[in-house]
Amino acid sequence: MEITIERLGHLGDGLAAGPIFVDRALPGEVVSGDLVGDRLENVRVIEPSEHRIAASCGAFKRCGGCSLHHVHPDFVADWKQAVVVRALAAQGIMIEVQAIHTSQENSRRRAKLSGRRTKKGATVGFFGKASDTIQTIEPCKVLSPEIMAVIPALEAFTVQFGSRKGPLGFWVLSTDTGIDVSVEGMEHQAEADLGPFAEWAGSNGISRLSVDNETICQHQAPQLTFGKVKVAPPPRAFTQATPQGEQALQEAVGRALAGADKVVDLFSGAGTLGLPLAEVATLHCMENDLGLLEALAHGVRHTQGIKKVTTSARDLYRNPIDHTDLIKFNAAIIDPPRAGAEQQVRQLAQSNLRDIAMVSCNPVTFARDANILCAGGYGLKWVEAVDQFRWSPHIEIVAHFSKA
Repeated sequence: MEITIERLGHLGDGLAAGPIFVDRALPGEVVSGDLVGDRLENVRVIEPSEHRIAASCGAFKRCGGCSLHHVHPDFVADWKQAVVVRALAAQGIMIEVQAIHTSQENSRRRAKLSGRRTKKGATVGFFGKASDTIQTIEPCKVLSPEIMAVIPALEAFTVQFGSRKGPLGFWVLSTDTGIDVSVEGMEHQAEADLGPFAEWAGSNGISRLSVDNETICQHQAPQLTFGKVKVAPPPRAFTQATPQGEQALQEAVGRALAGADKVVDLFSGAGTLGLPLAEVATLHCMENDLGLLEALAHGVRHTQGIKKVTTSARDLYRNPIDHTDLIKFNAAIIDPPRAGAEQQVRQLAQSNLRDIAMVSCNPVTFARDANILCAGGYGLKWVEAVDQFRWSPHIEIVAHFSKA
């Protein structure tokens, strides 16, 4: 059958009337193929879009790590900004995205890779799209050179310690002090001597090696720097995907809260967004993950030249901080997971905080929460988009809300 693509879906697939989903098709394209359920298979592009380009990555057709290598970057930037604008408009908020910050090639500093033993050795990479086959990713346009450089060592680890019955998972983070690796899928090695694991890490320059959440060895604490504070995150801790994306978020939060001297950081994580403000403002960080809070507090204790930073463990979903307890602050940062933070935002809306910097990785829940703040008397001053996940449909948002 032959169809015309109307728009991109939220996962980057082309959408035609029906809806019919077409992998890696673009708006305006005429394509043909075989309809299987609601998907067009064996796709052939009859009339290509002017925005279609040759993929710059040789692994694009087989790797499931990216979905938009075939699209001109300007189109992707415009599309991502439009997604945010449409989400806000659906809540009755009319505003343009004033900037988009796109991370450069080969800047991704964290990745979840998979490894599987083979008859000839091992394969380490990403799973193919809708597949359980691990695809090699050399060359890769996404991952940092530091992560790419450690893949041969991960292959050697898989050969030596992996099982033919199932894959290994490698959580890899490139830090200021080296590569941090956490491994999953090692149940078959539960009773094994840990010495060879430590030897592998030492011989391959791995700063820290852990299996699941248990640290096997640490030759040097993996560190990330937020403002003046050096933080050693726990294994598999959430971090921003790229240094450029992290900097864009930090700078936007700093602009939103300029002049604030008493800041509460909600869903603070390890202090990525809040700690850069500690040079000019007191900071109270709230987070449910004790490991992240301990890492944050440890870094603060060993840092001079910053204001007072305190922490408290709190599940802000089940137990949001009440608006009456926010009176001691004049500004807030809120950076919730994809589900947003509806109940906590309702308390913020009732507060008298002067400024709120909201960060989100989900345009739909961001727009919902933005509407709550606006209904509570806050004005949405500006919105920016941050694209840390190049060649994917993922979008992050940072916005400034203010109440006179």
